[in-house]
Amino acid sequence: MSNPRVRKIADRIQVIVAEMLERRIKDPRLGFVTITDVRVSGDSQQATVFYTVLGSPEDQEAQLASTAAALESAKGLLRSEVGKQLGMRHVPTLTFIADALPETARHLEEVLARAKAQDEAVAAARVEAYAGEQDPYKKPRDLDDDDDDLDDDRHDDLDDDRDDDRDDEA
Repeated sequence: MSNPRVRKIADRIQVIVAEMLERRIKDPRLGFVTITDVRVSGDSQQATVFYTVLGSPEDQEAQLASTAAALESAKGLLRSEVGKQLGMRHVPTLTFIADALPETARHLEEVLARAKAQDEAVAAARVEAYAGEQDPYKKPRDLDDDDDDLDDDRHDDLDDDRDDDRDDEA
């Protein structure tokens, strides 16, 4: 639909069908319908109307089925009104398709919730098991303590060497 004329026709069909469903179509099977998009073929002979039905997830399938039946029965009236308001010689044939947008959005929400839960679990595990020392930063050494330790080590080494020499002499 790169043609601007076709896009204008699609936008106008969307408005006309939405207004007709709101004001003139009084079918009790028709749920709370929202026209989400209209796509018109390049030759303006076919128009696909996408719709969603608002309702609880438990009744969603029943509402979609009853709304699809109501739209199918009102297709002729809607097409004639589109023809009158557009003033076209050849009025596009209307095809109604339930939009998959709510299902896709619900699935995306579930995936994001799962990813968030996994991120929180990883963050909790990271806090519990820290790799390395608790305080990984180097601190300045006390020179007095280190010198004493070195002197003690030197004396121990000298004593060991003396003991080894005595053993060799014996």
